[in-house]
Amino acid sequence: MKARIIFAVAALAGLWAVQGAVAADDGFRAGAAKTNITPPLGLPLVGEWNNPLGSYVRHELFARCLVFDNGKTHVAFVVCDLLGVSRALSDEARRLAEEQTGIPASHILVSATHTHSASSAMGNNRLELNEPLDDYSRFVARRVADAVACAVYTLRPARIGWTSAQEPRHVFCRRWFMKPGTVPKNPFGSKDDLVKMNPGRQNPGLDKPAGPVDPEIFILAAQTPEGQPIGMLANYSLHYVGGTVRGEITADYYGLYNDRIQELLGVDRQEPPFVSIMSNGTSGNINNIDFSQPAEKLPPYGKMRIVAEDVAQAVFAAYQKIEWREQIEIGASFEEITLAMRRPTPEHLEMAKGILAKMEPGKKATSLPEIYAERALMCSSFPPEWKFPMQAFRVGDVGITAIPCEVFSETGLDIKANSPLKPAFTVSLAHGYFGYLPTPEQHKLGGYETWLGTSRLEVEAEPKIRQALLGMLERLRSVSE
Repeated sequence: MKARIIFAVAALAGLWAVQGAVAADDGFRAGAAKTNITPPLGLPLVGEWNNPLGSYVRHELFARCLVFDNGKTHVAFVVCDLLGVSRALSDEARRLAEEQTGIPASHILVSATHTHSASSAMGNNRLELNEPLDDYSRFVARRVADAVACAVYTLRPARIGWTSAQEPRHVFCRRWFMKPGTVPKNPFGSKDDLVKMNPGRQNPGLDKPAGPVDPEIFILAAQTPEGQPIGMLANYSLHYVGGTVRGEITADYYGLYNDRIQELLGVDRQEPPFVSIMSNGTSGNINNIDFSQPAEKLPPYGKMRIVAEDVAQAVFAAYQKIEWREQIEIGASFEEITLAMRRPTPEHLEMAKGILAKMEPGKKATSLPEIYAERALMCSSFPPEWKFPMQAFRVGDVGITAIPCEVFSETGLDIKANSPLKPAFTVSLAHGYFGYLPTPEQHKLGGYETWLGTSRLEVEAEPKIRQALLGMLERLRSVSE
């Protein structure tokens, strides 16, 4: 029986080092771990316009990792309870993880759930392209690398399987076509927008939703040969839920779901611990509010608990039907694509300067025109082009893509339909935060997600990204054939 080198992590002179060990066989293995990334109290919480300071930890935040090894290739999937991660954080975390474990940085995914109740891990200004790491971002990068190292440490013989469930009750397009004359002016003083984000419950101006939804929950799981769960990566295209208390740190429904599925599987006190991961799919234009219906009267965190319970129950039922595999093909690809940056027109720039000139010196921008005037000036300083990270994985028959933006449901559905590897799903907010990624068709409709400063990539970025990822999946499919 062939021996092979596996990774074990050990402490040596106060530092983590990688050492070789001889495995008993060449079968498939999996490991899982999570590390705590909860920020100290007193840091601003991103996701709200006025960024309240964290005053209470409602839910601890984690970086959750699942590692697969088929004897030839290792891949690691890390999802963090954060609004987003910067490119610099991802690069540093993957560098540290490769240094500790030997897994190539290109084979490690680092993404965020998009909870709106966490401190920023994107530096002081998440809109900057080259924002340096601050103290909290460096801490998170270290903890992400630790999660990978700990997951590698727990690698053990395993089998793998995948399936999906449907949960349509909690996904709704948040962009609505409005009746003529009911769309307010955008921050640039124009009434050209044809749709409105979050138009309000039972707004008399509502016409129809401006895009499709994706109700699929994809499930990729590993267990020991004896049937003990090791870890699970799920993917659902729901933006976030909210309904929190101001100033409270929370993992949103993602964290509540992870706790609940662990309970349903009966692995609360398992050693090594079972790790559940919920990743954010393509939810840039999706939330859990049906604006055609009256508002529900729920206490704080009430809706969050309902969504987490319903999603967990759907996943638990589907989990029972998984067909387990003893060995699979694994592959990963990490590439950069050059895209143009959106910049204000001369007229738009002059208007922005005029808005800012009327502000009192030292006053913080609070109105939408002021906020987007500041963003217009920032966009005017961007380089004409920039390189953006794209990542794709093959895990058995499954194709996984990763995009550093808030991705619309249309993009995810198109990749699922046209992927050479099926089934397929997309993880958003991976390896960076570069704003929303509307399709060219959605750009024509206007609305919050298309405004300059909210969307920073060229109008044709979405089809270019989508085609690049489909090409990467095709190459991964062809390598083993």
